[in-house]
Amino acid sequence: QVQLVESGGGSVQAGGSLRLSCAASGGTYSRYCMGWFRQAPGKEREGVSIIDTADHRTYYAESAKGRFTISRDNTENTLYLQMNSLKPEDTAMYYCAARRCFSYTSLDLLPPSLFEYWGQGTQVTVSS
Repeated sequence: QVQLVESGGGSVQAGGSLRLSCAASGGTYSRYCMGWFRQAPGKEREGVSIIDTADHRTYYAESAKGRFTISRDNTENTLYLQMNSLKPEDTAMYYCAARRCFSYTSLDLLPPSLFEYWGQGTQVTVSS
């Protein structure tokens, strides 16, 4: 069982930055896919970025490319999402998620439904 706790959300103006953190504990496997997802009111949950904790392969949604950076500190078991140049359309609840991963797992083919473990979410609000 993996426990995930997000932090770092908040309210910023457009163009600003935030850094989300996700502290992970538990788990029995040496390799996980960990990702950030977001859900705005009235919309489906969507993937933002995913990382393989073993080889640090990454995936970014088109909306995140060039602005967001996912990283993982394996010594502290913490996942990060650095978000720069934030836009009002980035406003959403952001969730950290994890699932077992393999070297052949295609990160760009992992929808939210395939992730087993979820945090409680942290709110990001970007004002114009």
